[in-house]
Amino acid sequence: MPQIVVLPHVELCPEGAVLDVPTGTSVCRALLDNGIEIEHACELSCACTTCHVIVREGFEALAPAEDEEEDLLDKAWGLEPTSRLSCQTIVLADTDLVVEIPKYTINHAKENH
Repeated sequence: MPQIVVLPHVELCPEGAVLDVPTGTSVCRALLDNGIEIEHACELSCACTTCHVIVREGFEALAPAEDEEEDLLDKAWGLEPTSRLSCQTIVLADTDLVVEIPKYTINHAKENH
């Protein structure tokens, strides 16, 4: 089963985490299902940038981002070459990922889903 290593985030995951994730699951869903309350203002529909993550390891193995995701990422805070929207990043078989949740999002207020 693939793993997602979540680097420590001061508010959302202070200790970091290692998650066993079923193949085909989005990174955002995996985080939420494991109690890591990443922002997801558009309810995982690829309509905002609040679930932005930086893939520190495993990026090359992911399917390329679609144009819609790329356009939204241009608006994300702290964009890096390996940035992805976690709602659109699907965990593949035998591909472990290391992800970092950026310190900020473009939201002015937390949605508290």
